[in-house]
Amino acid sequence: MRMQRAHFRIGELAKKIGVERFVIRFWEKEFNLKPHRSMGGQRFYTQKEFETFDKIKNLLYSQQYTIEGAKKVLKNNPQEFVGSYKTTLESSSLALAETHKKLKKIRAQLIKLREAL
Repeated sequence: MRMQRAHFRIGELAKKIGVERFVIRFWEKEFNLKPHRSMGGQRFYTQKEFETFDKIKNLLYSQQYTIEGAKKVLKNNPQEFVGSYKTTLESSSLALAETHKKLKKIRAQLIKLREAL
């Protein structure tokens, strides 16, 4: 069994999460996250911090939260986002199907209108 890494540098973390390093620094500032620093000032992140950044990415990119909304979710109930991505996808699919039905109905009405002209 492979051991988890204890610490990540910012480049490793950014690559693992799938964002640029400046995004990690921006999220640090916005979400008031303080990484560990080496004597030389390099940032180091724990596995728990990695998970926090992964949650932030999920909230912002997948679930389309604003930064303020993501802050509230993380502050009020850090586990609230778990499973809600699937729910969001399901509700989006239902909304898309409903929109598709409406568009088909409008198209039929437009065809009738064109034939009448």
